[in-house]
Amino acid sequence: MDATSTSLDRRRRAGAPAEAEDSPPAAGRPDLDLDVVAAPSGHRLWAALRTPLGATAAGLLGLVLLTALLAPLLWTGPAEAIDTSNILAGPSAQHWIGTDALGRDLFSRVLVATRLSVLLALAATGIAVGVGLILGSAPVLLGPTAGQAVAWLIGVAVAFPGLLLALFFAVIFGASQTGAVCAIGLAGAPSFARLCHTMIAGVMGRDFVAAARVGGIGRGRVLIRHVLPNIAEPLVVQATMGAGSVLLSFAGLSFLGLGVKAPAYDWGRLMNEGLSGIFIHPLAALGPGLAVVLAGLAFNLTGETAARSLGLAAQGGFVSLARPQRPARSAGPAPAAVPSTDEPARTVLTVEGLEVAFPGPAGPLRPVRGVSFSLAAGQALGLVGESGSGKSLTALAVAQLIEPPGQVEAKRLRFAGTDLGALGPRAQRHLLGTSLAMVFQDPMTSLNPTMRVGSQLAEVSRQHYGLRRRAAWRRAVERLAAVRIDQSERRARQYPHEFSGGMRQRAMIGMGVMGTPRLIIADEPTTALDVTVQQQVLDLLRSIRRQDQVALWLISHDVSVVAEVCDRVMVMYAGRIVEELPIERLRHDARHPYTRLLVAAVPDMTTDLTAPLPTIPGRPVEVGQTPPGCAFAPRCPLAGALCRSSDPELEPDGADGRVACWRAGAALPGSEPAEAMP
Repeated sequence: MDATSTSLDRRRRAGAPAEAEDSPPAAGRPDLDLDVVAAPSGHRLWAALRTPLGATAAGLLGLVLLTALLAPLLWTGPAEAIDTSNILAGPSAQHWIGTDALGRDLFSRVLVATRLSVLLALAATGIAVGVGLILGSAPVLLGPTAGQAVAWLIGVAVAFPGLLLALFFAVIFGASQTGAVCAIGLAGAPSFARLCHTMIAGVMGRDFVAAARVGGIGRGRVLIRHVLPNIAEPLVVQATMGAGSVLLSFAGLSFLGLGVKAPAYDWGRLMNEGLSGIFIHPLAALGPGLAVVLAGLAFNLTGETAARSLGLAAQGGFVSLARPQRPARSAGPAPAAVPSTDEPARTVLTVEGLEVAFPGPAGPLRPVRGVSFSLAAGQALGLVGESGSGKSLTALAVAQLIEPPGQVEAKRLRFAGTDLGALGPRAQRHLLGTSLAMVFQDPMTSLNPTMRVGSQLAEVSRQHYGLRRRAAWRRAVERLAAVRIDQSERRARQYPHEFSGGMRQRAMIGMGVMGTPRLIIADEPTTALDVTVQQQVLDLLRSIRRQDQVALWLISHDVSVVAEVCDRVMVMYAGRIVEELPIERLRHDARHPYTRLLVAAVPDMTTDLTAPLPTIPGRPVEVGQTPPGCAFAPRCPLAGALCRSSDPELEPDGADGRVACWRAGAALPGSEPAEAMP
């Protein structure tokens, strides 16, 4: 057990009051996500099967599969028996849909053809899903440049009709059942690739993926462990529904003579053979055609039933397809990072001239502009500002989580004495995974819904410390106990939807202390929690910081939360730091008008309840529309000509602060007369 858990346990033994475990979410609580439902179970599927749609789908699919299994065993004889005295006979009691040109019973042949037709359709569907999954995952695995090229090719392929693609590939692979399987599989791959690409992109934007990447998990492992299980169910549903279309396409190729060849036969070939006498003997062609329709309908209805029964659980976390972990081999020690010698020994993070840019229609958009600060061991630094000011982007840039086409530039970006830009991918993942922890604002999206909580925590130890599964699991249980989650052994085996909001946040903090973090970045960690749970989370962060000398960077729009936890505070507006000052100066000695207006907007015990609450007039600046001069000037009651024409630099303000304002310290209207503007 490391220093964090030891110090917390020592506090408990010393008689410090332990905070109660969160109760399960209840109606009316702010931390309850109404979209969260239990994972799918047997009774959910049974309930779906009891509906008319489910019963029809199960009946049709069962009939098709049972026929595919038994028909070749029971009816191969009549299907192959040649009777030259009964050629092209019409329907009768002996031959329900007549005979073919050799006198063979067509009904028996339709039944026997079920197995080959279904097997070939499933094989083509498997190829479509497999190739589509590979292509859809390419942007994650290959990086932005090659990934964009693959996405472009997918878009071009999707624009072509599937039948034309199937015919194109059939010509390439040749007229055979193997060639037809490959042709239809590849023709269906673009649609599955587009679906996978869209779903993977959605999951990659979730906080639990960002948390895994902060933990130093590589892209391949993130894709396999965190992304694919979260798209498995919708992909299976889509594949089931697509099998019906594939079945029809395969029958079409065989009908055109590009599929199954004699002596084998499937429904498409039987339709082709019955086409010549369709006006005299229509059932010879309509019989296999009806079989294609019924089988396709069975697959489509089954997919629809699965979508209705499983789709509800996708919001809260589906667990049935999550694969168990395999013991991981040690990745070996990462290349050692060489610390810098030009910084104080206690400095954990140094940021100088940080900028984040994204491409825009009229040039680069810069939501973060020239941010500079430092953070020492054991220090708590707050970052406040309105929504859209660039707070979270600044943290993501430091944590190396900005994806292309976003670009991060900095004159200096050092963490734990090491230049992050100079590290290779493996060394960077190791450093961030063992020394940086990040707690996101939405507790529900911060944990992978398809994995047990203990498994997610254990993954960090297995990745960076080479621990085997049991040892990593024990460490995860210890960390859950260290962050004050009671019954940690039982809780470790539960899924995130079984945790309350506060417990999920503490579990995220526990994931961060699986190693020996030197910095915890908490991005709005109390946004979705009620006030009691907020206090518990803040007390936990404060306890870890003080007892283990971990640097804490707390990002919030709530000035009162930052004032309670932090030593210093930075105020951000329009992507820039406009003021930095000690927390004891925040309420009564802030110098920037924006800082003072933020503080005034927070009610306290002395607020006049009969008066309107103070507000900041106007709207925050949109990215790419920053006005000349000071960005806050259009909303500032003290702004003058100089403010609207020249942007002030962030300059030292006394011995312990910095401010970027031409009118720093001037009284706001309504308190004292403002000084004359230059």
